[in-house]
Amino acid sequence: MRSAYHSLVSARAEYYTQFRFADVFAHLKRAPEPLVANVRAIPGVTVVEARIVQDVTLSVPNLAEPATGRLISIPDTHRPMLNDLFIRVGRYPTSGRTNEVIASETFASANGLKVGDRIGAILNGRWTELAIVGLALSPEYIYEVSPAMIFPDNRRFGVMWMGREALEGAFDMKGAFNDLALQIAPQASEGDVIGAVDRVLAPFGGTSAYGRSDQASNVFLSDELGEIEVSATYLPAIFLSVSAFLLYTLLSRLVAMERGQIALLKAFGYSNVRVGLHFLAFALLVVAIGVMLGGGLGIYFGAGLVEMYWQYFHFPALPFRLPLTVVLGTIAIALASAILGSLVAVWRAARLPPAEAMRPEPPKSFHAGALEATGAARWLGASGRVIARNIARRPWRAGLSIAGIAAAVATVILGRFVFDAVNSLVAVHFDSGQRDDVTVILSEVSGASTAYELNRLPGVLRAEPFRIVPVRLRFGHREKRTTLLGMSAATDLKQLVDNRRRRIDVPPEGLVMTRKLAQILGVQPGDLVGVEQLDGRRLVFSEPVVKLSDEPLGVSGYMDSRALGRALGEEGEISGALLKIDRSREAELYATLKRMPAVGAVAIRSAMLQTIRDMMNRSFILMTIVMTGFAAVLVAGVVYNSARIALSERGNELASLRVLGFSKGEVMRLLLGEQAALTLAAIPVGFALGVGACRLLVPVFDREMFRLPLVLTPRTFAFATLVTLAAAILSGYLVARRIARLDLVAVLKSRE
Repeated sequence: MRSAYHSLVSARAEYYTQFRFADVFAHLKRAPEPLVANVRAIPGVTVVEARIVQDVTLSVPNLAEPATGRLISIPDTHRPMLNDLFIRVGRYPTSGRTNEVIASETFASANGLKVGDRIGAILNGRWTELAIVGLALSPEYIYEVSPAMIFPDNRRFGVMWMGREALEGAFDMKGAFNDLALQIAPQASEGDVIGAVDRVLAPFGGTSAYGRSDQASNVFLSDELGEIEVSATYLPAIFLSVSAFLLYTLLSRLVAMERGQIALLKAFGYSNVRVGLHFLAFALLVVAIGVMLGGGLGIYFGAGLVEMYWQYFHFPALPFRLPLTVVLGTIAIALASAILGSLVAVWRAARLPPAEAMRPEPPKSFHAGALEATGAARWLGASGRVIARNIARRPWRAGLSIAGIAAAVATVILGRFVFDAVNSLVAVHFDSGQRDDVTVILSEVSGASTAYELNRLPGVLRAEPFRIVPVRLRFGHREKRTTLLGMSAATDLKQLVDNRRRRIDVPPEGLVMTRKLAQILGVQPGDLVGVEQLDGRRLVFSEPVVKLSDEPLGVSGYMDSRALGRALGEEGEISGALLKIDRSREAELYATLKRMPAVGAVAIRSAMLQTIRDMMNRSFILMTIVMTGFAAVLVAGVVYNSARIALSERGNELASLRVLGFSKGEVMRLLLGEQAALTLAAIPVGFALGVGACRLLVPVFDREMFRLPLVLTPRTFAFATLVTLAAAILSGYLVARRIARLDLVAVLKSRE
């Protein structure tokens, strides 16, 4: 896991540096080319790249639904630039040819497109066929996602790069630009640069500049790296804790069995240090073998993780890297856990006086316990009383065995938690919140009449318009750049919900905001929040926070559309609409949307759900399988070692029982019944540990883009129980075979 994390971090750093990923980004309505000189004159700015960026509707071969393409201008003559392109296949567009584009490799691969293929697009109201001359990647789109979505849908959203002159002509942007990418000096203040850029661009419809920390692709990648880093800490902690326990029980038993040899060594002059080092060396030998086996498996799984992440994050190359520091650190941690687990047993061996060690270990002092005092012993058979008393008289050993098995149960629950949480997130967002079939986002803010036009499209049963406004919310010294969604209180296709999935009605006045956004701003219902419009007339007004919603995706504010219109001085303008459609006519609707110049982007509910399911199948199920395998190893290790140690300690007693007439089954029940009781006792403890670990893990997934709820289904607990019992039964079977082959004569000859 550490190697996968290091591979991603190294690949990101190299990609950003080599292909000149910008430090600051800004989007605006339209500005003349000479304004670039004003931006370049801002203190701290070293490079300015003026671009044209437009989202258009695409008609992709063999794709019934409309896709969204983001066209980005590039210099007509190939030169180094910010957010430079890594052209995997093909060539750079030829200057003077107005329909040539370089498509993102991700979009092309998802749609089976290759160099030479053509796709249809609506460019400023005109139908155009674009010829793909190359496939490329950009550091600006390592995580390639549509602005209308959280999860990537590479079939229906793609980035394409087009010559500056061609894009200027297509959108009447001659001598103008609407997007900036900036590089700033290392010692420059990003905040000061962003503030200066906003002042320069404000008269031209600037929507507020932002840094790398708010750039969508970088945000997703950074969040994922943070989650990997946390996972690479808590998972090894569980396994190393159990390994320390196993070494402790193993060496404790060895010390007890070799008391006589220890006494003889000391009598012949071996020091306490030499004796202690002997047992410590045994532990380190076990660990050395484990390190070699684990190192090989670690490289295999690490390379597999890197390969899996390459499906989501698109680098020119993502080589698996195993730094020496990771190798040495891993070995050091493994050795430390071995020493920690061995310390008590080694100390006991070193301190054992020779005269005492030459005598057999005195038997325990037995007395009536809780079983006898409460009368519970009457309800247990002879075998049950033996098992219960043995557990009660060795509480530390029993407790450690329960802790080890419980850790394995918790591991299975952790592996299934993300799966359950994402299923819950999808249910809350798509079943309770986003109930439309198709979301249409217009290329420009339009009047109310557009809503009626959308309602008359073929197959549309109902259209509910909405207004999206980019804003900066302020409360005290805190501020957040986000969007404000204006919606009708009577809307049914988009609902706000609380943490119990109950509908929250949009009030006629005031703001509703997601609870995460409220945490970022530090506001509570009743607080007055400043709102600054980042497009249009850039109005500033204040609104009280009335309610908080518990939506799991994004950080947004909501207002009644009429109240928002009054605050902005608008008369029913809309940014898009939510559509409920007749499934039998969806092909006709999609064909119409592909040809509508007013449509800027289309998001389809069924496609988004399929994307999420595919992502879960590729990553979460694999993670569940790996975690389940590790948990089974933990259970088998604890149960098998405990049973083998008990067999070594009580071999003489068990053989005596066989001689006295006990059957093999009765003897096995005595030995394995104790392990069964410990396993059953560990399962509820593991449930509690698993829930607690998941509760600690929830803040790791508490991101701006999405938040995973603490949800664990009964199926997860049942699955954890079955895995634990199966591993325990297999371990018990292996020990039972040894009991069946027990040589009674040889065992009875051994000394007491």
